[in-house]
Amino acid sequence: MNPKVYSSEDFESKFTYSGELGFKWSPEKTFFRLWAPTATEAKICLYKTGNPKADDLIEKIDMTADVCGTWVAEKSGDLNGFYYTFSVMVEGENREAPDPYSRAVGVNGKRSMVVNLSETNPEDWENDKDVFYGKNITDAVLYELHVKDLSMDENSGIENKGKFLGLSENGTKTPGGISTGLDHIKELGVTHVHLLPSFDYGSVDESKPDEPQFNWGYDPMNFNVPEGSYSTDAENGAVRIREMKKAVSKLHKNGIGVVMDMVYNHVYLADKFCVNVLVPGYFSRIDENRVYSDGSGCGNDTASERSMVKKYIVDSVKYWADEYHIDGFRFDLSGLLDIATMNEITEAVHPSHPNVIFYCEGWDMSTKVTKPVVELANQYNSEKMPGCSFFSDTIRDYIIGPAFDAKEKGFVTGKEVHGSLWENASAECRIGAKTPANV
Repeated sequence: MNPKVYSSEDFESKFTYSGELGFKWSPEKTFFRLWAPTATEAKICLYKTGNPKADDLIEKIDMTADVCGTWVAEKSGDLNGFYYTFSVMVEGENREAPDPYSRAVGVNGKRSMVVNLSETNPEDWENDKDVFYGKNITDAVLYELHVKDLSMDENSGIENKGKFLGLSENGTKTPGGISTGLDHIKELGVTHVHLLPSFDYGSVDESKPDEPQFNWGYDPMNFNVPEGSYSTDAENGAVRIREMKKAVSKLHKNGIGVVMDMVYNHVYLADKFCVNVLVPGYFSRIDENRVYSDGSGCGNDTASERSMVKKYIVDSVKYWADEYHIDGFRFDLSGLLDIATMNEITEAVHPSHPNVIFYCEGWDMSTKVTKPVVELANQYNSEKMPGCSFFSDTIRDYIIGPAFDAKEKGFVTGKEVHGSLWENASAECRIGAKTPANV
């Protein structure tokens, strides 16, 4: 199918679904709904484990075509802890992928997991409080951190090095008695920590936890699942959820809000991204010659102007706010997303979470949108997004001087540190940090 069809009024009117997608679990049965309008048949592949290399298929469950391009199936019994994928037939080709609406996944995010989310809640989770209640967004003071970097130093005194649990340890110090980790952050007097990408990303092999590996995390695989390498057991899909929630709870109890860095503007490997596997090419901006738009510098741009991509992003942000009590969201390269999507996000989240903060990296990006009139969420259109704030590189340049002068001042740019244009873009405020050029 020519990808341009996906953005036509006819396709959108026939195949826009507004209800819940993914799975709905109970001890008696689990109900599944998949959006795959181009498929001629669909099945659920039920597995014993989350290891994609394991030959442990239990059964394949036929799905039934339903409304607006969705497919449904129901399985009796308690599936809590079982793994699954969706398999579809598209133009005579069988294609298998994890659930785009995965809540939990196995190692390296290749298989989804049915999970009873209430069992992943930390103690007293129902009383977890909004620590920023009654304050103005201009009172926010943010400390940006990488989950692994915060605790990995051998002198950090933190037991759970490189893990979500490392964020939740009090009383840690260096051999010289200097506070580290959470206590150090408290001493700074900040109101929020900004976690660099902590959703499930694809550039670290979770099956090798003892092997030295590092990535900033701007390689999205499963947007609604915590990153497995930050958990103590990436093989068990429930563990990463439980440990991230515990970290959020502990930060809240110490008076600190949590902001997530969300990277909806592109995905890790576009051809292998779950939505693009199940509905070939739908999630990304692709022309009639099947060439991906690449304004992100990462090989692909997200087609947020399409109705079911927009729904996916809005549902994702709301899920993190509802299920994980996240206090804010930073949108990476928001200039590649559209204004309508950003406004729908704030309109969906703020009624139940009025103090959640939203801010964007609103650079004016070049991208090939798939519809005639699409306004992009860059800083020049900021007035059209009243619920969002914007990082301003203009203000930064006034403070530290233009970016091209940074090297003369003894600084290095994100591009020199991280080695690629998109990482330079994601570095934003970090450009002014004194960082060894050979990192």
